[in-house]
This record gives sequence, structure tokens and C-alpha cells, in this order.
Amino acid sequence: MIEADRPLREQRVRLLRNILLGLVALVFGIWLLLFVTKGRFLKGPFESIAGGMTEREIAVAGDFQLYFAPFQIKFLAEGLRVSNPEWASQPALVQAGRIEMQVAPLSLLFGKRRLRWLDVQDGVIDLEWNADGSANSWTFDGEGEPLELPLIDRALVAGTKVRYRDPKLQFMADLDFASVEAGNGSIGDAVRFKGTGKLRATPFTLAGALLSPDATVALGENRLVVQARTATDVIDIKGTLPSLAEIEGVPLATAARGRNAADLLGIIGIVIPDTRRYAATAQLVKQGSEYRFTGLQGVFGDSDIAGAFTVDNGRPRVHIDADLTTKTLDILDVAPFIGYNPDLVAARGFEAAAAASGAAAERMLPDASLRAEGLRIFDADARYTVGRVRSNSVPVIDVAVTVKLDDGLLTLAPFTFTMARGKVAADIGIDWRRRPARTTYDVRLGVTPLAQLLGGYGVDEAGTNGTIKGRMELVGDGDTLHASLGTSKGRIAFVIPEGTFWTRNVQLAELDFGTFIQKMFEDKLKEPVRINCGLVAFTVNNGVATADPILIDTRKNVMTGRGGFSFLTEELDVAFRADAKKFSLFSGQSPVRIGGHFAGPELQVISPQLLARAGIGLGLAAIAAPPAALLAFVDIGDAKGAACGPILAAATAEAQTTKRGKPRTDVGTGKPE
Repeated sequence: MIEADRPLREQRVRLLRNILLGLVALVFGIWLLLFVTKGRFLKGPFESIAGGMTEREIAVAGDFQLYFAPFQIKFLAEGLRVSNPEWASQPALVQAGRIEMQVAPLSLLFGKRRLRWLDVQDGVIDLEWNADGSANSWTFDGEGEPLELPLIDRALVAGTKVRYRDPKLQFMADLDFASVEAGNGSIGDAVRFKGTGKLRATPFTLAGALLSPDATVALGENRLVVQARTATDVIDIKGTLPSLAEIEGVPLATAARGRNAADLLGIIGIVIPDTRRYAATAQLVKQGSEYRFTGLQGVFGDSDIAGAFTVDNGRPRVHIDADLTTKTLDILDVAPFIGYNPDLVAARGFEAAAAASGAAAERMLPDASLRAEGLRIFDADARYTVGRVRSNSVPVIDVAVTVKLDDGLLTLAPFTFTMARGKVAADIGIDWRRRPARTTYDVRLGVTPLAQLLGGYGVDEAGTNGTIKGRMELVGDGDTLHASLGTSKGRIAFVIPEGTFWTRNVQLAELDFGTFIQKMFEDKLKEPVRINCGLVAFTVNNGVATADPILIDTRKNVMTGRGGFSFLTEELDVAFRADAKKFSLFSGQSPVRIGGHFAGPELQVISPQLLARAGIGLGLAAIAAPPAALLAFVDIGDAKGAACGPILAAATAEAQTTKRGKPRTDVGTGKPE
């Protein structure tokens, strides 16, 4: 039986062998036919079949070749034209005097297409998206796909122009590829290009080269050098590509410099406050829709910057994720974040910068818009830390802020820093979805030594152990800092627990702090003022802050205050009076008034008759009683007596009592008088 089956098996083997030999002979015959004829006879079928598959008009005016040489697919077409869809602004996707390429055959079936060689002569390539971004000129079927170039090992490009348009991204570019000569099998030293374009409203120029000497081509490496310039910025990009057209996942060294980083980021629609001159370097890696910048190192103005950030174009709105840090932040470089021009601040001071922003004379709060118009076209999640703020007055260190922007809702929460050894924590929200924007301020000052806080203003650290803590909670509407505070309402309260205070009589701008303390308490200070408890609080309505209350109890005196100030006009009108608890030669001391403006406070000694009129000059509007939720601004301290309980609880004037528990009648009502 076995012997009988052997001839049948041999017959099947011979049949299979003959079939395989026939297939090999057929393939070889086709290869030989194509090789000998160069596949020129396929010109007509190519135009017809390719045109039908792409639904485009495809024509070859001159020579046409399609064959294996010997194992790579060789394609050559002279006078090639591929039409564009009807909606495109240009009639042709591709027009070329000559296109020659060698394609790795297996790459057509597996993985990414790979061109071993590409030669384009006298070409014009038009790449264009339609208005709503649903279709493009190079995707022949289905929805428009992003442009994905094949891997290109070697290239020769001469007299070729590439035109790119994306109306949705507001991006356009026109590139010219300069002619390069090839000889002895060499592709020359570079593929060089230059061009112009516009991104959003910013025109730019572009120049670069793919540096591909034979030595690097053999290693599969191609060096890219690109420089882009706008009117104010210069961007350099360098890197080594595994293929001429492959940048995905490739580290690229980037450097940027210019007069204002806001101009640079504004090119891609990202809004930040203005900066002084900047320079920065980073490593850029593109991964899909993300552009990741790592190892950032740079400066802006007199401040440093480091960290990493990612720009993601794959979401409905551009999204920024960042982790940034600054060792030393110069106070001038903080100015733009509240609407000041930092260069003007550096040259002429904050008052001049405020005036240039549109603020009236004698005002400091800027009226410059914080560029809200762009805050709904991108989102952000950023974390920023600062080691110290360089300032001549109050020392600020250990700044940390988390910034979140979601469809126009900007939050800085938490926002913390240490000021004069006191911890400040804030939650600030700006809702740009409203017009005008609504800003909420919630700022908490932890226990802070007065000697450190006011050390630059003549307070003697050796004789001062008093502290202060407080909270400011306001809500206002407006697109500028001045406007939001000028319409705000809420409460401001600062509590001073038991401690001592001593001044060396050094001036604070035009306000002589030492004279103020002497007038209020002890005339000539022979010893520190011993404070039992104190509260400086204001109720704010329509931007006007009215004392509610000002009440400081010391060992010898009780100090009270009336009046207030206006965020809208920046006027000050506060009168203080110190009454001795016991008979004293100084018990008849005249009251003291602080007037003027934020930019120039004035100290005046006034007569008792003027005290009752404090605050009238501001034209203060009626102020509603603050919500009960605003009463507990500060944690209750350890009161030494009944009178200090409401003070340390930051209670309103209505809740204040004497030490024996009787209501006070000398601290006002929290409303204009």
C-alpha cells in the first residue's frame, strides 16, 4: 500500500515544483520585460488606473518609467500633473518637470513607505486644507488626514516650490528649494530651502537646509538646520534626522530670542503678559499632535526661567501643560502680570507706567487690558515656582502657583509665597467668559512678624516682636486690575495680636512712619509701644473701603480710626485718634490724618473738629452690611480680655465692645458718616 502511494506523492511534488518554477519564471519574465522596456508601455494604464482610484486627473506629458532596478521599484515621470479638488485655490496638486524615485517594495505592504532616492526637478507642490479643516488636497478619499511624508534616505531637489495653506490654523507658507548639484553618485552637500509665510497675523521668513553629506547618508543620518524670523523674534532649530523627512520622535535643539516672549507665543495663539527681552533654549520632540519642550533654560528681563512644557494641537483648543521654575524673579518682570509696561517701569517708575496704561494722574493701579481676547482659544495647566523675588522693600521667597485655564476661566489656586517670614496663600479666579471679566480675590496672610514686614520702613527689629495676620476677600468686574478693584465689594481685615512695636523714625515714601507712631501714642518713643490687640478692617463696596473698624488697644492708649480709601480714585482719607487710658500729658494729642493717593500718601495733624468729617471728601456710597460668612476672616487668637475677643476675631465695628463688655461708640458703623 505504501509502495503504491509513493508515485502519487512524487507526482504531487513534481507538480508543486513545476508550479513554483513557473511562477518564478513568470515573475522573472515580467521583471525582464519591465527592465528592458523600462515599463514605458504602462504610461497609459497608469494615468487611467491611478486617476480612477484617486478621482483626480493624472497626466504624464513626457517620458514615463516603472520597473524594478534591480530590486527597488524605479518610477520616473516627466511633465507629471496631478489635479487638485475643485474647492482648492490652485488647479494642480503636483506639477513637475521631472520626478524620479526608488521605492522599497516591501514598504508598500508593511510599515511606513520608504523612498531610497527622490529627485524632483522644476516642481510646484500645492498642499491645502479647506476652510473648515474637513478635507485637504493630498488625501484622495475619506476625511482629510494629516500630511505624512514617507521616509526619504537621499534626495535631490532643484527649482521646486512648495505651497502650504491651512485656513483653520491661519497658517500659510511658500518655500523655494534651491538647486543642488549631484555628481559621481553624490547627492551634494545639502538640500537648501527658504521662504515666507504667515501664522495668524504674524508674517515670518524661513531658511534652512537638510545637510546630507555622503558620510552621514551611509549612516542613515541627515542634519537639519532651520532658522525662522519674525519682526521681533529669531528661532533656530537643529537636529539629526534618521531620514530626510522624518521628524517624529526626533530630538531637535531649539533656541529662541527676541524682545518680548508674548510676541513669540502669540504666533500660535497663546496669550501671556508682555515680557522684557528674552532668550531661551530647549529640546523639542514631536510626538503625534504634541510638541514637547524639555530642558528649558533661559532668561526674560533680569529673571531666569527653566523647566519643561508641552503644546498639544490635537484637542479642540490648543492645550499647554507646563512645569516651570525661576530662581530669582526681578520685581520689574512681575509688572506685566498686573498690566504695567516693564520697560517703562524700569526707565521711569510705576507711576509713569500706570499713566501710560490709561490711568489718571496720581494713580498707580494700571488700566491696561490683560489681553482677555485670546484666553478662550487655548487651555493650560501650569505649575510655576520662584525661589525669591528681587525687591528693594518687602522680601518675598518660595513662590508657588498652579495656573489653570479652561475655556476662558483662569484660576491661580493655590498661589502661595512667604513674605517677611509670613505665609501668604491666595485663590484668584478670573472669568473671562463674562464681559467684563469677573475677578474673585481671596488672599490670606498668615502670622507675619511686623519687624520683618516693615523692616525696610524704619521699624526696629530689636524692639518689635508684634505680628500681624489677615485676609482680603473681594469680588469685582473689569478687564483691568484697576477696573476689577474699582468695582469690588467684600472685606479686608488685619489682626494684630499682643506684642511690641518700635520705630526708628525713618520715612516711608512721603508718609513719615516714625512721626505717625509718635503722634498716635508716645510722642518721643523711649520704649516700644506695647500692643494688647489690634484690628485694621474695611468693608468694601463699589471699590470704596470704609473702616470697619480700625481699633488698636495698647497698654497706655486706645487708637481708633474713621474714613477709608477708594480703589477707583486711589484717594486716601483716614483719620486716627489715640486716647490715653489714664491721665497723661499727651492725652490731648491732635488726631492724625492720612490723605493723598496711593502713589503719594500725605500725613497731616488735624484738629478734633475735622475728625468727624473724615471720609466725607471721598463721596463714599452707601455700604451694605457684609455677609456673615466674611466675619470669620482670621482664626481667633488668645484674647487677654473681653475687648480683645471681637478684635482678634476680626469682627465688624458693630460687634466691638469695651473691656467690660459694653458696645463701643467710637469706632463707627462700617458705613460712611
